[in-house]
Amino acid sequence: MTLQIPTPGERISETISRLRDTAGPVVRVELPGEVGAWIVSSFETVEYVLTNDGTLFSKNPRNFPALNDGTIPPDWPIRQVISGDHLLVKDGADHRRLRGLVNRAFTPGRVQAMEPRIRQITDELLDRMDGRDGVVDLVRAFSEPLPIAVICELFGVPEDERHLIRGYTNVLLSHTATPEEAAAAGGGLLGYLGEFIERRRVEPGDDLTTGLIRVQEEDGDRLSDEEMVWLLWLVLIAGHETTVHLIANTVIALSADPDQLARVRADDAWEDVVEEALRSRNSVVNVFFRYALEDVVVAGTTIPAGEPVIVTLAGAGTDPARFGQDAARFDATREPDVHLGFGRGPHFCLGAPLARLEVRIALESLFGRYPELRLAIKEDEIAYTSSLITEGPLELPVILGPRT
Repeated sequence: MTLQIPTPGERISETISRLRDTAGPVVRVELPGEVGAWIVSSFETVEYVLTNDGTLFSKNPRNFPALNDGTIPPDWPIRQVISGDHLLVKDGADHRRLRGLVNRAFTPGRVQAMEPRIRQITDELLDRMDGRDGVVDLVRAFSEPLPIAVICELFGVPEDERHLIRGYTNVLLSHTATPEEAAAAGGGLLGYLGEFIERRRVEPGDDLTTGLIRVQEEDGDRLSDEEMVWLLWLVLIAGHETTVHLIANTVIALSADPDQLARVRADDAWEDVVEEALRSRNSVVNVFFRYALEDVVVAGTTIPAGEPVIVTLAGAGTDPARFGQDAARFDATREPDVHLGFGRGPHFCLGAPLARLEVRIALESLFGRYPELRLAIKEDEIAYTSSLITEGPLELPVILGPRT
């Protein structure tokens, strides 16, 4: 069975859940551009693929023959996301080398030291919202500028240039972008990053870009200029896009259940809220791509060698076989269980500590100041992003209510 995704009129997460529950956990699909792929969407199948990274499956697109033999045209928009010279397309020793270099600059200690600054940025955004009567778009006022400010400040991107990162990201992750738009966005972002790195060589600062440059200069034969550009490409996109939507998705879930929100506030259970959001409201719906290195049988279905596999974290997180018949319901009091919200195995998200910290601070501060915050429209009236990879509201109209 081959099914087209996305399905008109459905959010991508809804499509994934429907396919999992009706067509099965391993399904052949057709992506925009008439490119075939496989989706694995149950907890069991997603876990199986992730734990076999580098053995049965590869992240390197050279193992995707159709991408390289002319079958898929050079201007296929999704090519911009799955190609390059970054961590997400590396396996084995190549992946460990690049990840190790990033880890030398992006340490847990450095992330934890960001907490006071994240709180300061959060409070400044909330201060700007104070006194606003009527409807506020929480995406534009809060959930979008916070992660952009944090990741760009961490890597030293000047404030007046941060809109470029967001603009290029919106195009690159949209399945509705034309080939020309995707090519322009991809080339624009890579060109900007190359120029930005050169500026940082001349004017170093107390930021992670400077830290990566120092790593390169100390061991220049291991980190090329191209790898530097692609590292920033990855961390700047992934470091804000996912958090923008995770904050907004969680606000929607909590606003829809005032009793649960009251319990969370009373128990100061914000860490539980973040983990439940990562499970049931994950902003990362799908992860592109793994490629079968040989014919692989997954849940009784054979995925032929060389074919791409989409790992659906959203499907795994709401799988009734793992989390019960109410798996799709957001419940921060749910008995803790392992989720795959940040993946598993060698490609486990290296930004997980920062994302957890940001989302916890954002929600705790937002609802701490505006405990009666509510949606200004019905939940089913919210318009969502047109991405096959991430999902979140384009706008989130809310009424703040009185502040504490």
